[in-house]
This record gives sequence, structure tokens and C-alpha cells, in this order.
Amino acid sequence: MTKFLMVASLMALPLFSGFALADGIEGMWKRPNGILVSVHKCGAEFCVTAASGSHKGESAGKMAAAGTGKYAGTLTDLEAGKTYSGKGALSGDSLTMSGCVLGGLFCKGENWARQ
Repeated sequence: MTKFLMVASLMALPLFSGFALADGIEGMWKRPNGILVSVHKCGAEFCVTAASGSHKGESAGKMAAAGTGKYAGTLTDLEAGKTYSGKGALSGDSLTMSGCVLGGLFCKGENWARQ
């Protein structure tokens, strides 16, 4: 019985020790143009940062969870210098990102692959 309690306590330790599970969107992603993008937790949102290319280290937007596997926020096209209302949808190792202007009249999207 004592051995069982010890094993059970060790297994439950991560639940009460402040460890947080990473969200599925977090990690390194590869855009179709080959540029790597890092998505990481920043406060209550997820920051999107260019991890390679001529804009390495620059912010490319912020997203917040908007349901299971869904995200919403702003995305910046660093090459064009324009910021859009953005959405993301996670499906396995694929992240579909889209950005729109003028209330969704003009939209552009791409699929990112987990690295």
C-alpha cells in the first residue's frame, strides 16, 4: 500500500507543481516560402515571430485561442509591411493562417508546416 501511494504521488506531482501543457499552436512553423516562424506564449496570447529570413526576430502578429484548434488576432505581412485581421486553424502538424482587410472583403491565406 505504501509503495502504491508513493507511485501515485509521483505520478500526480506534475499536476500540482505549476507545470503547464504547451498549446498545440506553440512551436516552429515553416511557411510555403521557406521562412521559419516561431509561435510562443506571451501573456494571454501567442506571439508570432519571424525566426529566419530578412525579418528574423520581428513580430509577425499575435493570436488568442478562439476555440479548440482555432485562433484569432492580427497577422503582419512583414514583406509588405501590412497588418491584417487574422485567423488560424490547427489540424495535426498543419496550421492554416489567413488574414483579411476591409471586413473580410480581401483575404489571403497559407498553410504552415510544423518543424
